[in-house]
Amino acid sequence: MIRKIHIVLLATLFIACSEKVPDAQAIVDQAIQASGTENLEKASARFVFRSVTYSYQMNEGSYKYSRLQTDSLQNEIKDILNNEGLTRYINDTVVALEQKKKEAYTASVNSVIYFAFLPFSLNDGAVIKEYVGKSKIRNQEYHKIKVTFNAEGGGEDFEDVFYYWFDVNDFSMDFLAYSYNEDEGKGVRFREALNSRKVNNVVIQDYNNYKPINEDGFDLSTIDEAFNDGKLNLLSVIALEDVEIMY
Repeated sequence: MIRKIHIVLLATLFIACSEKVPDAQAIVDQAIQASGTENLEKASARFVFRSVTYSYQMNEGSYKYSRLQTDSLQNEIKDILNNEGLTRYINDTVVALEQKKKEAYTASVNSVIYFAFLPFSLNDGAVIKEYVGKSKIRNQEYHKIKVTFNAEGGGEDFEDVFYYWFDVNDFSMDFLAYSYNEDEGKGVRFREALNSRKVNNVVIQDYNNYKPINEDGFDLSTIDEAFNDGKLNLLSVIALEDVEIMY
C-alpha cells in the first residue's frame, strides 16, 4: 500500500514538473503572426486619428514616422520622427524646439504609432516580457503577459507597465492595460479591442478606453478583475480612420 502511494506521488510530481509555464516570447510571436503585423517590418502605412494624419515607414529597423496637422491659423505643422530624432516643420520650414518640447512631441508621435500597430512593437529590443498566468475576461480565457522596459532604448516612459491579454485559442490581442506617470498626472487605463478588421493582411483594431471608477491606490495587475466586476468607466473610443498599408 505504501509503495502504491509512493508511486502515485511520484507520478503526480512528474506530471506537475512536465507542465511547463507557457513562454511569454512564444505567445507574443504567435500573436504577431496571427495579426499579420510582422508584415510591418518592411512596409509603409497611413491613417487618421482624431483628425490628424499619421504616416509610417519601416525597413528592417530603419523607420520614419510623421504627424501632419493644421493649427487654428491654418499653418501646416509636420513632425517627422526617425532613427536620428524628431524634426518639426511649420509650412515646410524647420522650427527649433527646446528639449522638453522635442521630448513631448517625440513621445506623442511614438505612442500613437505604437498603439496603432500592436502587437508588432512587443518584440522591440527594450521590451521585457513576463508570463503572468491565465485570466478570464467575459468568460473567455486569455494568456496574460506583463511588459516592462529596459531603461536603455525604452524611451522617457520606460518605467510604464503594460499588460496584454491574448486569446488562448487564436492569439488575438483583445485587451491591454497600462500605467502612466506624466507631467499632467498619473493613472491607469484599460482598453478593449473592437472593430477588428484586416487591411492588406494586417489586423487593425479600435478600442474602448476605460479608467477605474476610483484610481486612488489602484492595482494595475488586477484591472481585468475590475473590468469583469464593472468597476471601470468608459472614458473614450480610440478609432483609426482611412487606414492604408502598402508593401
